[in-house]
Amino acid sequence: MNTKIFCDIAELEKIKKFNRKKIVKGFTTNPSLMRKAGAKDYKSYSKKILQICKNKPISLEVFGDNHEIMKKQAYKINTWGKNIFVKIPVINSKGIFMGKTIRELNKNKVKLNITAVYSAKQTKEILNCLDKKTKVIISIFAGRASDTGKDPIPEIIKSIRISKKFKNVKILWASVREPYNYIQAKQLGCHIITIPPTIIEKIENFGKSFDQLTKETVRTFLIDSKKAKFKI
Repeated sequence: MNTKIFCDIAELEKIKKFNRKKIVKGFTTNPSLMRKAGAKDYKSYSKKILQICKNKPISLEVFGDNHEIMKKQAYKINTWGKNIFVKIPVINSKGIFMGKTIRELNKNKVKLNITAVYSAKQTKEILNCLDKKTKVIISIFAGRASDTGKDPIPEIIKSIRISKKFKNVKILWASVREPYNYIQAKQLGCHIITIPPTIIEKIENFGKSFDQLTKETVRTFLIDSKKAKFKI
């Protein structure tokens, strides 16, 4: 499976750097990442990102909490660029399934990234709202699920299986915790995995032997002990 790597990022300088990397096929961001990056105005900051990332797909998220506001924000975001996927949460903060919003936007040919998905049950509910033409990404938050002691793998496997009839739907492994998640995503057949910059750089160094890793590890300990001037 050729699992595409998207970079999960908001800092403009880092977007410039990672946009030049062939390994990076697209970008995702969210309001939390943009706030952390220092964004003050959502629209103007998003357009700065779009000036850098002109050809690769990028997901920009709504932050309304009901159908009308989400829908209004989604239509506006969609006008900012042809490479945009509008991120819509599968539910709002009150736990209400956003099926009405997903269905309307999909029907009107807005490319969507349905985010904060954790279960195959949610994936099935999303699929019931979709046509088989307009592109849709379903982002399953594997890392956050595993942080709570739950195994996300069965949910991803089921989601991939039930979405196979939808050629326009891609399953994305979200909330990566370690480089090996990329290998896991490929083995499962995920179409996309979205990864933070530091982990992408580690993936670029894949291929070292265990002997190399052992030598590097021991050398690191030795160098640090000398720098600290430790004595026994």
